[in-house]
Amino acid sequence: MPSPALDRPSRPAGGPLAGYGGACQRLPYAAYDETVDPGGGIRSQYVPVLQTLQTLSAEGLAQRAEALAGAHRSKGITFDLEGEERIFPLDLVPRILGDADWRLVQTGVAQRVRALEAFLADVYGAGRIMRAGVIPAAVITSSPQFARAVHGFSPPNGVRVHVSGIDIVRDEDGQLCVLEDNLRCPSGVSYVLANRAAMAQMLPELFSGQRVQAVTEYPARLLAALRAAAPHDVGEPTVVVLTPGVYNSAFYEHALLARLMGVELVEGRDLVVHGTSVFIRTTEGEAPVHVIYRRIDDDYLDPLQFRPDSLLGCPGLLNAARAGGVAIANAVGNGVADDKLVYSYVPDFIRFYLGEEPVLPNVPTARLTDPDVRAKVLADPQHHVFKRVDGSGGKGLVLGSSASGEELDRVCADVAARPRAWIAQRVVGLSTVPTWLGGRLVPRHVDLRPFAVHDGNSVWVLPGGLTRVALSEGELVVNSSQGGGSKDTWVVGGSALSESVAMQLSPVAGGLEASAAAQDPGPEFDVPSQQQQQQQQQQRPGRC
Repeated sequence: MPSPALDRPSRPAGGPLAGYGGACQRLPYAAYDETVDPGGGIRSQYVPVLQTLQTLSAEGLAQRAEALAGAHRSKGITFDLEGEERIFPLDLVPRILGDADWRLVQTGVAQRVRALEAFLADVYGAGRIMRAGVIPAAVITSSPQFARAVHGFSPPNGVRVHVSGIDIVRDEDGQLCVLEDNLRCPSGVSYVLANRAAMAQMLPELFSGQRVQAVTEYPARLLAALRAAAPHDVGEPTVVVLTPGVYNSAFYEHALLARLMGVELVEGRDLVVHGTSVFIRTTEGEAPVHVIYRRIDDDYLDPLQFRPDSLLGCPGLLNAARAGGVAIANAVGNGVADDKLVYSYVPDFIRFYLGEEPVLPNVPTARLTDPDVRAKVLADPQHHVFKRVDGSGGKGLVLGSSASGEELDRVCADVAARPRAWIAQRVVGLSTVPTWLGGRLVPRHVDLRPFAVHDGNSVWVLPGGLTRVALSEGELVVNSSQGGGSKDTWVVGGSALSESVAMQLSPVAGGLEASAAAQDPGPEFDVPSQQQQQQQQQQRPGRC
């Protein structure tokens, strides 16, 4: 069946699809549209979905969009924007990846995780890559996230990157590239699960006849990887999810994952360290803990090793981990691999450790520590994006083409004074996908965060991942913390079919997850200070 021209849809003129092609041409940045080819035809993977949407009236589509928002609202699926809890907008048009594109993403992400695992083991161990001259030692030791406290430490099964979120974009030519790596506490997978559940419930007809790969395997895969990370002498390990608390913007995700894995959700005050062993306080006494899936940043994890004023972690955790009494996932110190200057060397890591060529290239990145490179970039700042090496969530990003003269002067002065704190990249016109706004479908820029789970034997990549969409016309910053939304991400083809029944995802009530042995609330803390620290983590890497 030939693909219809999008500006000449089968539905009446003036329907929600009309005018899309012209809207693509009016965007301020050249971009590859994932739905419409240059000739105006709909790409094959989108034909069934758009044909189904064309059977609905504009009013019907608006009602479905409101139903999606209501589904998220009723389940407490929120994020923090400028101190206010908001619903994370879910668009009614899925982002669809064909089997060939997905194989490329899956292979490239797994390759990248293997190389980064090797790098972290090396940089906190023998340091072969620095002696070989692949990356200067000064780049490592000057990283804000390099953790000297874990030098020489090796986790029980050798895994440091149990969970990763690798941000991928499609450039103007349609090529998939890696934009950044998130190896500390990558967030957003709860939206992947919740988005699929909401779409299956509110728009079930879109799935008819489609071979959409399922996402419900993630909690089981994560739990298996965490259990595999337990100390060697533990037969039946106890796993907990460590959250900063209810004031953290990602608390919904922490609670959801704990519930779906069937493990305890705990705060730092629920744990205690005796010697080199970790225990959870319960009303029946203390029970041993063997694996901690922490959603707390390094700085707040252990006040004996990092920030002494932390009210979120547990004193002694790092010593217990170093002694082999507990496994911490993801490992302390992974942030050095998230550093955006270190990111620029990852293709070299793949060649050095794996002897392979990168499957997914990096976005071209200027290392501003090089005086010649820095001078060239500062002579033409309007054509670059400036990013702090430890920035996240779109915060601190300066887009040269849209920044004011004052903003450019300020960032250029800071780059000149502190070149190690910044990298620069060319402006990439992120690919576009139809998005329902204002009663019609319009092109909006998107990225993709696939989530990978490493159990020590293999790297499994969750089919699809989190597609984030910039809701303002021409906007390239897609982060939810900057006002972006999300899409259900489909991988079509392959053997795994989508869920026929929506998952039952409900918010956790009453703070900590209930369990057979009710928990002792632990010691009292200064509540205002604790709340402030929980909210501070919203500015940290891995945020959506």
